[in-house]
Amino acid sequence: MNHFETLPEQLRSCLVPYGTAVLLWMGQMGFWIKMGSTILSIDYFASETDDRMFPPPVEARGVNGIDCFIGTHDHLDHIDRPSWNIWRETCPDACFVVPRPHVSSLCRDGIPENRLIGLNDGESVRVGDVTISAIAAAHEFLVFDEETGLYPYLQYIIEGNGVRIYHAGDTCRYEGMLPKLQAFGKTDAAILPINGRDAKRYRANCIGNMTWQEAADLVGELRPGVVIPGHYDMFAANSADPSLFADYLDAKYGAGVPCLIPRRAEFFTVATAGK
Repeated sequence: MNHFETLPEQLRSCLVPYGTAVLLWMGQMGFWIKMGSTILSIDYFASETDDRMFPPPVEARGVNGIDCFIGTHDHLDHIDRPSWNIWRETCPDACFVVPRPHVSSLCRDGIPENRLIGLNDGESVRVGDVTISAIAAAHEFLVFDEETGLYPYLQYIIEGNGVRIYHAGDTCRYEGMLPKLQAFGKTDAAILPINGRDAKRYRANCIGNMTWQEAADLVGELRPGVVIPGHYDMFAANSADPSLFADYLDAKYGAGVPCLIPRRAEFFTVATAGK
């Protein structure tokens, strides 16, 4: 058994003192997060596809011990439906948190309705030691269904064990987004996409996110404890250089917000100020 195969067991057994959270970056926007005794998986993409640039750190059937699977939106590299149907069996007590427009189809796909939690902009849910709050995301566009009042793309504020983490999912900035984020108070870590968008990708039906420059400017306004770039490593045609993001952030905003570029599937800790 290799190191990666034991990651779920290692995460379950690690101690997480108050004021800290333990994270693993699983590629793209996928993270495993432990706060207190609660373990979350957000946007983990474990399906084997021909176009991905590296295999999943933990194959879908090797995932266990997760308390909650969170999806920001219904794209395979964020809500991995084939893997979620495996995880409903390997993690029989886990719940699944998603934008509310996707609840019905996920239920038809096999996720039990009583294990699905649909959220919309401004709503929250408590799972174990953690509170998950939703903010609308603009995956290139801010999509809103006027009839239902629902948003299909979300970002999340994840709070637990004295730590607040902002996971942006896939989004561009939009008018009114910053005040929504600032209303939660200081964020200990911000996880942001940096892959950007362009005409070639748009014409190929690949909708985009913040550029690394836009992400750096959001960081400059939010001033989180640390920023972690994501969404740059999975697909050759939809990537970015995180070192350019880190260098621009440093040049424009100085050392006030450190940038952490983690190694894939290796443990790291986020802490509140003073920890």
